[in-house]
Amino acid sequence: MTHQLLVYNTLTRTKERFKPIHEGHVGMYVCGPTVYGDAHLGHARPAITFDVVFRYLKHLGYKVRYVRNITDVGHLEHDADEGEDKIAKKARLEQLEPMEVAQHYTNRFNAAMAKLNVLPPSIEPHATGHIIEQEQLVQQIIDNGYAYESNGSIYFDVVKYNQEHRYGVLSGRNLEDVHDASRALDGVGEKRHQVDFALWKKAQPEHIMRWPSPWSEGFPGWHCECTAMGRKYLGAHFDIHGGGMDLVFPHHECEIAQAVAAQGEPMVKYWMHNNMITIAGKKMGKSYNNFITLDEFFTGQHDLLEQPYSPMTIRFFILQAHYRSTVDFSNEALQASKKGFDRLMDAIAQLDRIQPQAGAALGTEVADNLARRCYEAMDDDFNTPIVISHLFDACRTINQLADKTQTITPEGLQQLRQVMHTFAFTLLGLCQEGSSAATADNSRETAFGHAVDLLLELRAKAKAAKDWATSDKIRDDLASFGFEVKDTKDGAVWKL
Repeated sequence: MTHQLLVYNTLTRTKERFKPIHEGHVGMYVCGPTVYGDAHLGHARPAITFDVVFRYLKHLGYKVRYVRNITDVGHLEHDADEGEDKIAKKARLEQLEPMEVAQHYTNRFNAAMAKLNVLPPSIEPHATGHIIEQEQLVQQIIDNGYAYESNGSIYFDVVKYNQEHRYGVLSGRNLEDVHDASRALDGVGEKRHQVDFALWKKAQPEHIMRWPSPWSEGFPGWHCECTAMGRKYLGAHFDIHGGGMDLVFPHHECEIAQAVAAQGEPMVKYWMHNNMITIAGKKMGKSYNNFITLDEFFTGQHDLLEQPYSPMTIRFFILQAHYRSTVDFSNEALQASKKGFDRLMDAIAQLDRIQPQAGAALGTEVADNLARRCYEAMDDDFNTPIVISHLFDACRTINQLADKTQTITPEGLQQLRQVMHTFAFTLLGLCQEGSSAATADNSRETAFGHAVDLLLELRAKAKAAKDWATSDKIRDDLASFGFEVKDTKDGAVWKL
């Protein structure tokens, strides 16, 4: 079928037809974690959101270069221009090298993503590995007259930039509102305007992480890294920049200003933002001290959790809401997600055991209609909850086929299996519990089901030969392994 993929662009506040800058190729940059603590549910949402985007674009035939960064320097407390680096602070408290902290939490982040079946990005650049590129970006902005030096630090001149361009194009804020909302911070005196932001900070004597530059020994501002690394790996113009909605201002707003100031025009065509995970209506985050880490979800070891929740339950929970809507945490919602996920996986496992019949009532129309509706949902700004609802609709047909109140042809069965696997496993990235990404195609479960079916065929032959001892032994042994075997007029059926 022909796909008219629509993507909601935060920049224009409309859904736009997706048309990449270079035909057949997509460049996508997504803001990754600041690695000074364990990943929590709020980190899982952008990772899963843009994992689905990555999967679907590849499925449509695009060659996708997906860049997701690691912030390991420059992100100061409270997202400000003054204060302590978050990673350096953690290193000081734990008496470690900052890079020990960054490496430790990078490893743990990637391990958690693997459990969630999030595919690794094409490139995972670290801010500390691209200091030169960030210095080059700062120098370009200085050369173009949009930045100034003050006591060894370099600041972006927002007021001057706003005279020739528009600061606030992404967030919708005007400069007066930004100025009024700015707090008087320590060190603000070395800025020309309260709204200016740091491109390079001179390191104080106690600051551990520092690099030489033409201006001072110091470190890059937080906003520089994504602009510099996005340009390095995706070029001066690329298709998608993604991240959480909390990054729209100031981080992504500053990125746009930096790109325009450095090269005269924007870098990004489509800005995509996932909404927040909330607890009792308040954003989940480390800065609010109300977060639950992913490992705590997996083990159930947190006061707010009534039980452990598996990685696939977490993934399913996030996919049940559209990425642009908020998701409020509750045990009840997660328990409902577990039931829904189990129901879907049970139906797919059951589908793999169903036998087709020639001349049956159903043909390929079931799979064709399911595929069409699921593709329409994915093409409408990656609407995963609608896809899930369509898959649940198909579960009713699968139950009828399993109960043999409905029959399906071999071609229809093959296509239905393919569609269910494509959307549940390949595109939504779900997998049977205990499976890894490598086994997400459910092949082990399929083989397992065929083995049980073979035993039941042997039992049926034994019964036909009046070999009751063998027939009973097969039934009793299966029961001891946890299988429930039920004899019907159409033969034996089983479930675990």
